[in-house]
Amino acid sequence: MSHDADKLIRQLSLVAFLMAERRLLTARDVKSNVEGYSEMSDEAFARRFYSDRAELTALGVPIQSQRDEFTGEELYTLRSEHYFLDRLELDDDELAALQTALYYLEGKFAYAEPLRLALQNLALGRGGFQDAPTETAERVRVSAPDYSPELAGRLAKLESAISKQRTIRFGYWSPRRSRPSERTLNPYALRLDDGNWYVVGHDLDRGTVRTFKISRIRGDIRFATRRERDFRIPADFDVEVHRIPRPWQIGETVGRARISVSEDTAWWVERTLADAGTVEDGVFETDFANVDLLAGWILRQNGRAVALEPEELVYAVSHGLSRLAEAHEGAAPEVAGLKRTDPRRPLPERPIGPVAPERFGVLQALLAHLLTACGDERSTVLDAGEVASRFSIPLEELQDHLSLLNLVNFGGGCYAVYAEHDGDVIQVEKELYGDVFRRPPKLTPLEARAIRLAIEYVGLTIAADAHTPLTRVRKKLEETFGRFELAGTPEPRVASDEEALVKTLNEGAEKRLVVEIEYLKEGEESPSTRRVEPYTIERELPVWRVHTWDRTVDAARTFRLDRMRSATVTSELFDPRDGFDPSYLQNPRVARLLHSPSVARWKLERGARALTDGSAIAEVPYKTEEWILSEVLADRGESTVLEPQKLRDAVAKRARRLERELGRVPTRH
Repeated sequence: MSHDADKLIRQLSLVAFLMAERRLLTARDVKSNVEGYSEMSDEAFARRFYSDRAELTALGVPIQSQRDEFTGEELYTLRSEHYFLDRLELDDDELAALQTALYYLEGKFAYAEPLRLALQNLALGRGGFQDAPTETAERVRVSAPDYSPELAGRLAKLESAISKQRTIRFGYWSPRRSRPSERTLNPYALRLDDGNWYVVGHDLDRGTVRTFKISRIRGDIRFATRRERDFRIPADFDVEVHRIPRPWQIGETVGRARISVSEDTAWWVERTLADAGTVEDGVFETDFANVDLLAGWILRQNGRAVALEPEELVYAVSHGLSRLAEAHEGAAPEVAGLKRTDPRRPLPERPIGPVAPERFGVLQALLAHLLTACGDERSTVLDAGEVASRFSIPLEELQDHLSLLNLVNFGGGCYAVYAEHDGDVIQVEKELYGDVFRRPPKLTPLEARAIRLAIEYVGLTIAADAHTPLTRVRKKLEETFGRFELAGTPEPRVASDEEALVKTLNEGAEKRLVVEIEYLKEGEESPSTRRVEPYTIERELPVWRVHTWDRTVDAARTFRLDRMRSATVTSELFDPRDGFDPSYLQNPRVARLLHSPSVARWKLERGARALTDGSAIAEVPYKTEEWILSEVLADRGESTVLEPQKLRDAVAKRARRLERELGRVPTRH
């Protein structure tokens, strides 16, 4: 039997023995009765028992100890409230909403399997777990543009290193450096910010806690030592402190800016940038570390934001406009040749599966499921294929899992189940202590994290079901799990405005009612009113979109919810349009952009190709001219349109117009 299987039997047997005895036990009791320990020397037992206790605690199953006041011996116990899931009163529609989240995320979410296992435990003993998706699920799409098998594999490796508290090594490319460098890290937590994954940990080379973007990791992630544990996550570590700031706020703060925003834009700034500053009397105040990136944000607003102070910000905006106009007047610049090799691009990796639940957690849940199926009877027969599918276990490996459960507490006498895969069925017999383990086990931290991340990804769509308000589901989950008791798991972003919009648009799609929206289009100074037929809602990290037929212009249109000021369902019915495809990038136009060396390294991450002179070239698809104009304006003249010529002319014209509106370039001291 493998080392991993031996450890699993040992740990499950330890839990079973402590739960069955229901009394304080000495180390001698454990060594004598728990399978796997009895043949060990005292020294080996002490080491293994300490290691097993630590791993079980990390899995959410803490074995408590206290010293006997008479003998001085350590006494051990495992209380049932530390092992079994707290009672969670989820209504059927609430459970269905969480199940819908899994449906949305299937194939696009690295944590789908831990989420499935968590829902299996929440639904233990209740029907409907395998029910067909609701109509809401059919109307909502989820896409993660950066999701890939490579990303999922890296997340799986990092999750393993965090749970085992193992030091890792990896190659890392930073846009500020010409080549990748080797990094050594004690990983503390993973976080998802604006659609990008990051790992936070103690950088042993720099001697401080740092954040690394996972897409910039190059090559394999390797354990740095052969030890079972290398470090402990500090008790005061708070992953929220490491939330990724706005681009202009990355680094040490050097000043505070005041930016005038029009009344019709102020609401949008308040909604989307509440974490970056404040808006009062039409003035947005924000701290900044990089004046050029803040100037880029102002230019992206296309005249809806005006720099007031400091003077260096006013200069950066005006200088950027001047560069933009000059770069797009006259002939397009010559382009250098393509670079043959690019060390910043990741090498192809062997495909690795997404994050898998800990096998300990799978065995816990499988044991509870088998015993619950028995109910008050001594035995039962289950469909083997259904069980294998429910727990995502390959059918040919099902007996291996059952055999491990059959061996739990071999020697300790605290058997719970005997199960055998026999053809198309599983024969299950409940043993002496089976009733003890009929309740669902507590979620592991990984399973709880999967639920929280699912809320982050698609939580608003749970609110789209009129019978299941998001706040109700989230509140019950957080009350039961104590906000999941996870210092290393980021809080989901709560977007109440978007939650209300999702619910309204979904109601319109469900009842086939026209919805009237107020929308602030890219490049416009004030919202316009549109009457739309909503069809589907899409989560494309980090934004939400609704695909509609816009009756105002009689054409298919897609709207970003963060730019939608309000939405109201009308009483006007609409008939679904046959063959309507709401793909917002169907048959896009393409712009060829040349990026200067100062921004090229960042653009390579978004698909640009390196040129021999340090610049980069990119082909960018776009549906609307206003969107691509904003993208080019935001780069402050560091990106130049090569073609089409019509777009070059539009950039030059817009830059000159904004120059006139903003006034002359001030003298820079």
